[in-house]
Amino acid sequence: MIRKIVSIDEEKCNGCGQCAAACHEGAIMMVDGKARLIRDAYCDGLGDCLPACPAGAISIIEREAADYSEEAVKAHKAASPLPCDCPGSEAKVIGRKEEICDIPASESCLSQWPVQIKLVPVKAPWFDKAFLLVAADCTAYACADFHRKFMKDKITIVGCPKLDAVDYSQKLEAIMRENNIMNVTVVRMEVPCCGGLENAVKKALQASGKAISLSVVTISTDGKILG
Repeated sequence: MIRKIVSIDEEKCNGCGQCAAACHEGAIMMVDGKARLIRDAYCDGLGDCLPACPAGAISIIEREAADYSEEAVKAHKAASPLPCDCPGSEAKVIGRKEEICDIPASESCLSQWPVQIKLVPVKAPWFDKAFLLVAADCTAYACADFHRKFMKDKITIVGCPKLDAVDYSQKLEAIMRENNIMNVTVVRMEVPCCGGLENAVKKALQASGKAISLSVVTISTDGKILG
């Protein structure tokens, strides 16, 4: 049948993953760094993903397509059981380890409080000449050695754009603009919804007008550092 359905321009797609996170049906997945409509039957054609795309790579077109199937969507989402409902990701059970970090529990690398992006003040003494770590909430749970590998000698702020449902970029821009930040490290999960955090940091850096170096580290759902 001819009906409305999502169309993705892969040349415009910047791989941020925000459309995949916004798609409640799981019709969009990230494949080789690009957003793809994985099955016509998963797309209801309503376009919840359109406003989430910062690159204007998504549009609604009319073409021959299979009917939208709510039952197919339910089965598809049931097969992707990560708590954040990220489409196309596979939950993994990680075996318990007796020793997960060489830092004693009494020696946390956290150097300030609060840590949530929504709660941290824009201006604070500990932001002066800070090496800033912006981390997705889940990363510290996925990576057993998170404190030593990423938090040591850094100011740490954390958030989840899917759970908070906010655009962090304005708050992050203010922090970068009002303080002397030396560099920024983003640590995110491999799941698509974390693309929103990475994109917010990049947007904030550009808007701040400051030449601050940025590095991005991705953690897999089984705790491996992917780069």
